[in-house]
Amino acid sequence: MPINRAGRQPTILVTDDDAMTRMLTRQCLEDENMLVLEAQNGPAAIDLFVRESPDLVFLDVHMPGMSGLEVCERIRRMPQGRDVPIMLVTGADDEESIDRGFRAGATQYKTKPVNWTLLGRDVKFMLRAAENFEALKRQEDRLRYLAYYDPLTSLPNRRSFTEELDRLVLTHHNKDNYVAVMFIDLDHFKRINDSIGHARGDRLLVETAKRLSDELSRYGEINLLSDVGDYHHVGGEESIIIARLGGDEFTVVVPNVENEDRVTEIARKLLHSLSQPVELQSHNPVVTPSIGIAMFPRDGTDPDTLVRNADIAMYAAKSMGRSCFRYYQDDMNSLAVELLKMEEELREALTDNQLELHYQPLVNSTTGQLSGLEALVRWNHPKRGLISPTEFIPVAEQTGQIIELTSWVMRAAINDCNIWEQAGFSDFKISINISALEFNHDDLASHITSLFDEVTFNKRRVQLELTESAIMTDAQANIKKLSELCELGVTLAVDDFGTGYSSLSYLRKFPINVLKIDRSFVMGIGTENGNAIVDAISSLAKALRLGLVAEGVETREQMEYLISIGCDTLQGFYLSRPVPAKDIIGLLTKPFDI
Repeated sequence: MPINRAGRQPTILVTDDDAMTRMLTRQCLEDENMLVLEAQNGPAAIDLFVRESPDLVFLDVHMPGMSGLEVCERIRRMPQGRDVPIMLVTGADDEESIDRGFRAGATQYKTKPVNWTLLGRDVKFMLRAAENFEALKRQEDRLRYLAYYDPLTSLPNRRSFTEELDRLVLTHHNKDNYVAVMFIDLDHFKRINDSIGHARGDRLLVETAKRLSDELSRYGEINLLSDVGDYHHVGGEESIIIARLGGDEFTVVVPNVENEDRVTEIARKLLHSLSQPVELQSHNPVVTPSIGIAMFPRDGTDPDTLVRNADIAMYAAKSMGRSCFRYYQDDMNSLAVELLKMEEELREALTDNQLELHYQPLVNSTTGQLSGLEALVRWNHPKRGLISPTEFIPVAEQTGQIIELTSWVMRAAINDCNIWEQAGFSDFKISINISALEFNHDDLASHITSLFDEVTFNKRRVQLELTESAIMTDAQANIKKLSELCELGVTLAVDDFGTGYSSLSYLRKFPINVLKIDRSFVMGIGTENGNAIVDAISSLAKALRLGLVAEGVETREQMEYLISIGCDTLQGFYLSRPVPAKDIIGLLTKPFDI
């Protein structure tokens, strides 16, 4: 029994003005377990075709009024009739008649008299061929979909975006208005995948795509791909393009804008929309966007240049603190080249012995004795001399080199400590900064363990400093990470405390040992508000039974005030600037003047 791909008996529309022919055809087809619909003329056939969507059409050519050829042509013009098999039946067997039938859209052409014993078999073969054709077409459609669509978000992909941007650039060359290209990157998206899983990360990307489409639809038609199998764009020439280039990178193209004011309005709306919390089961993370904008033809006259410059502007937005947008400026390009050069040179510095450690003392406020050293990396460039950490640390964080750099710092600090221990100095801690990027890695504890395993060293002498903002990005998930680090035996300090808006409830749960008052608050000592803030942090540390370190101590007045409120440890230029490793032993042998 023939069945179609939907699992039901195939439906055949038989159209002939001769009742006897219709009856014989019905009998033959029903014997093959097919459902038969009958039409005695062309208009009736078209009406039944539209209402019933048959799987095959049996169509007599010569009928009064509307001929079978005309019915065939009309069916082929309908979207649902483009691929349905049509069997034309006629008494004419000359080449011209047959050619007219195939030009009208016939799948098969039969001449009368019909061989009724073979008709059922012929129809079954036509249905089978049609089903195979549909399967092949679905496969081709899927390949076209993958070629032009991002399967996760259903947005156009990089290839589609590039083709459409190229078209827009060509059509706008002789126009006065601009084309705005926006490059959007989600800030700290990797921590979502690392902390709550890739499945939820994918859901966040889908939600981002939806918010982009919803927000931009307020400003015009969205240029999406059609879903009828040909995968041509269905938007007009002036419609907005949204695409996902890959990962957490999205692009938006807004054509025909008169000035930057309109683009600025759109960028602000997108910032607001994308910065709202996203519901992901038990989590409601906030992932902000950084947006770079390039304008055609001002910032480039070809797609590659426009995208590159929008990308450069996006990185400029990230360097300004993220969650903002920046327009491309010419000097950004030279800055991007300089950053790339520094990235390459920093890679060489890590392997060519150009880095060195300086140490800044942490002083016990009661005894004046050195209680710890904070390891601070310095770059002694062979041509440019000493490069400030404020120049190369942001580059290392942006490129991911900070992880390798931190590993180098930890190895070098442990080696220095072993040398000092052999000289009889082993009663102080060594503080090492852990970047937010490294803290977001799930295997941080095992990575640090492997570093300790390389050299014999007492882990309890190590204090890891983590910024408040890093541990608060996903406080609930980070409790586990902090616990894993604590189990190693190291001390955990919260650096820059007071700048990350910590929740008191989480501070109580975090397995931390030390709070470090941010230098900006220490600088405020001597003013009513400044003293009040430092007093509050001191009281909080005491209530939570945490050690308290004040960094950035630069005057005796600041030092004396901090001692008066019971601050345990002092650090800053007033006591000592960072010094090279070779000068540390001199600091270990005498107390500081407090």
